[in-house]
Amino acid sequence: MAQVFVYGTLKRGQPNHQVMLDCTNGSSAFQGRGRTVEPYPLVIAGQHNIPHLLNLPGRGHCVAGEIYAVDDQMLQFLDEFEGCPDMYQRTPVRIEVLEWEGRASAPEEMPAAGRIVWCFVYSTASYSPEWLHLPYHDSYDSQGKHGLPYNPRENR
Repeated sequence: MAQVFVYGTLKRGQPNHQVMLDCTNGSSAFQGRGRTVEPYPLVIAGQHNIPHLLNLPGRGHCVAGEIYAVDDQMLQFLDEFEGCPDMYQRTPVRIEVLEWEGRASAPEEMPAAGRIVWCFVYSTASYSPEWLHLPYHDSYDSQGKHGLPYNPRENR
C-alpha cells in the first residue's frame, strides 16, 4: 500500500471524492488529515477552476489535505485520473500528520499528531506563468469563499 495526500477535489465532501470510494478503481482507506511540511502554491486556475499544487516548494502555504492508503490498482487509476505525467506529476512529499484515524499493525506504528510521513502528491507538471500571480490557498473547498466553483468533468 502506498500513501497518497489529496488536497483538492478528491477529498471527502468534494466533487471527485467518489472515485476514492469506487472499489472498481482499487482500494483506498482514509488514514487522517495532514498538511505539507514545506509551503507550496495551491492555486485555482483554468476555465474549470481546478485546484493545482504547483511543484515549487518553499513558496505559498503549508497545504492542508487528507492522507489515504491505496493499493497498486488505485494508484494506477489515480495516475490516469490525474493525467500523470502530462498534466500532473506524482512526487513524494513530506506531510505533517494533524489527525490520524488509520490502522497500524501495532500501536507504536501509528503516527501521532506532529509526526512526519512521506506521501505521494499530484502536483502540476506544467502551468501558465500567470498562475504564479494567482492567490495562494492553504486549503481547498470547491464551494469556498474564493468564489471559483469547480466545473465537474461531466459538465465539460
